[in-house]
Amino acid sequence: MSEHVFVGFGFGPIQAGLFAKEAFQSAHFGRMVVAEIDPSLVAALRANGGSYRVNVARADGIEQVQIDGVELLDPTDPQDAQLLRDALAEATEIATCLPSVSFYDAGDGDSVAALVADGLRRRNTGATIIYAAENNNHAAEILQEAVSRKLSTPLPDGVQFLNTVIGKMSRVVTDPAEIAERGLAPMAPGIDRAFLVEEFNRILVSETTISGFRPGIELFVEKDDLLPFEEAKLYGHNAIHALLGLIGTLKGCEKMTDLGSDKALMAVASEAFITESGRALIEKYASLGDALFTEAGYRRYAEDLLVRMTNPYLGDTVARAARDVLRKLGLHDRIFGTMSLALEHGIEPKNMAVGALAGVALLLRTPVEYGLPDSLAQLSWQDISADDLGRLLEWVWQGQTSPHTQTLIEHTHRAGTPLANLLAK
Repeated sequence: MSEHVFVGFGFGPIQAGLFAKEAFQSAHFGRMVVAEIDPSLVAALRANGGSYRVNVARADGIEQVQIDGVELLDPTDPQDAQLLRDALAEATEIATCLPSVSFYDAGDGDSVAALVADGLRRRNTGATIIYAAENNNHAAEILQEAVSRKLSTPLPDGVQFLNTVIGKMSRVVTDPAEIAERGLAPMAPGIDRAFLVEEFNRILVSETTISGFRPGIELFVEKDDLLPFEEAKLYGHNAIHALLGLIGTLKGCEKMTDLGSDKALMAVASEAFITESGRALIEKYASLGDALFTEAGYRRYAEDLLVRMTNPYLGDTVARAARDVLRKLGLHDRIFGTMSLALEHGIEPKNMAVGALAGVALLLRTPVEYGLPDSLAQLSWQDISADDLGRLLEWVWQGQTSPHTQTLIEHTHRAGTPLANLLAK
């Protein structure tokens, strides 16, 4: 063991099945601490002596991996909060794995930003890196700003906040019947909760620039400019995952695995991924000279992901891929953001438009849940006019516009027949 100390925030599948797991397996960390506010998780791990299990979905089955020596601390408990603050003062690597960047400032004096700031203020290490693993292209900058406000002094030397591109799919399985049926190992004895993560482990992070510092987690691939790869994840991985989930929900499917045998749907997903997302991103970033942004490289990326998304051993649900429709239909989010990117490069996003209209159909299926005005809630996607679709999307986009707003509406409206044909098969 070396002098490295790891501290994480949030004990979900990415923290448990990636950061803490890799910290443990690296054998470079003398201490591993994770902050978690769910008392059942904290109690289960403590009762099990700091050990937990993760199920890893491979291409040919599920492997169960045990991680030992993790201290789970509840920051809402005063005694645990002090232990967490002490650990943060020693931390060389910190990872936040929270539901969103909005959680950085939640909790005032006990917020993540406040706790990290206190640790940096009292730190006794030569270097500290902080991975921001939330699904936001500027998570590290947002976290750094929040921590800096709490510090009220310049950021200490030897501290760096790193963005991440985590293409590793994961689940928390809470159904006891599914856990038993699939032979999953619960996180720990006494709790009906299982972590399930895919084998994929090529995680991209911002380049560490602290002189003389070598991260204890050596698995990650550093990039001096992470934005192109963040866009590849949002407009490639996330976009196509959402497209499959939205259309799959309309088709009445439950598991992403069920979609793999639907040749017509997978052809739409492949065309959207390679021809629309891929061509646009390659034109935008080919000058970087990275293998991903080549025709062959991006095709490999897309084909690999389409197989992984429908991996039966991961057992991802269609509902999870399709959840939070309103956010996913945002003007700059994965669906319409990808369509806009394609249009910027002269590419017709007709396949992505099918996913967009599927999202509209799901929105209209549950108008009360999303608070649609009565004038929009009565619309039907099958016979919606272009004008009514425009009014609906203007409401979704909350007044935001772009140079492609009208074209996006037109392409989505023209997707009616292709979507109906997909649903009929």
